[in-house]
This record gives sequence, C-alpha cells and structure tokens, in this order.
Amino acid sequence: MGPVEFALVTITSIIAVMNPASTVAVYIALTRDMDLEESRKVIAKSMKISFLVLAFFAFTGQLLFLIFNVTLAAFKIAGGILLVTSAFTMLNPKKKEFSREELENIAIVPLAFPLTAGPGTITAVILLVSEASSLPETSLVFVGIFAGVAVSYLGMTYAPKILKFLGEEGLRVITRLMSIIVLAIAVQFIISGIAETIPKL
Repeated sequence: MGPVEFALVTITSIIAVMNPASTVAVYIALTRDMDLEESRKVIAKSMKISFLVLAFFAFTGQLLFLIFNVTLAAFKIAGGILLVTSAFTMLNPKKKEFSREELENIAIVPLAFPLTAGPGTITAVILLVSEASSLPETSLVFVGIFAGVAVSYLGMTYAPKILKFLGEEGLRVITRLMSIIVLAIAVQFIISGIAETIPKL
C-alpha cells in the first residue's frame, strides 16, 4: 500500500468509525438548554480529551492493556455501560442551569468517551499504527485522528444552526430516536465484549 493509499484508508477509517454525526446528535440532545459559552466549553474540553486519548493509544498501542491486564473486551463492556447511562440521561428533562461538574461530566461522558474516543476508534488507531511501515505512515494516523476530531468539533460548533432548522418538535423526535440508537450501540458494545470474553473463561 502506497503512502497516498495509506493516508486515504487511515483518515476515512478513523472518521467512519468515530462517526461524528452520532456525536453531534447526542451533543444537541444533551446541551440544548446550555448557553453558548457553556456549550463551547463542553466542545473544547471533549475534543481535547478525545485527541489526547487517541494519540496516547496510538503511541502506546496495546501496552497499556498489557500493563493493567485489561482486555479490549472489558473496555467495550465499560464503554457500553457508560453509554447506557447517557441514553437514559437523554430521555430525562434537562436543567436550565449546569454546574461545573455537570459540564465536565458531559464533556467526558459521553462526548469524549465512548462516542469520539470509544473502543472502536481506539481499536482502529491501534490497528492502523501496527500496519504503518514507516514514520511518515505512522504520522498519518495522527493526521487521521486530528481530522476525525476536527469534523466532530465543526459539527458541534454549528449544532445551533442544526437545532434551529429542526425546531423544538423535531428536536424532541431526534432526541428520542437517538436515545434508542445510543442504547442499541451500548448493548452491542456489551454483547461484543461478553462474546469476546466467554471463550477465554
């Protein structure tokens, strides 16, 4: 595989697995009652964390899993459980005011993990680094990570326009629909993690 082909595969793979559209939809549902300054803080914090987490796994590969004796399957189950709580949060009425702790919680879970820097994206990053045959190709993985995070950042930044287009009724429908989809993704993460664990027991 040539450098151009590797670049295309790397960038498209990371963006596809990251699925920024789903992150934007969840962001809209969770931050609809925040003011602009609060929502911008959430975006900046979640994307910064996402990039650092993915870059960290790109550097370390599976070393961290080996050190702490944690399997990717366990990581998937943990991510699934976090998504379950997020799905129920989407269904509950939001407060008009948000504490600093609540802002940080939303930025970290679910926007950073497990949506943007989730088990799937982490796995993709580790596999792509292992496939790189040179330093330039390895650096392209970091370009792919940046591209995926940038797309998510832009999508959330322009979310108010999406919100305005949808309207209140449209947003309610989207929120309910996304909560079901997020719950389904969570269950799939858990099932996948359990399925990978059972043969090793």
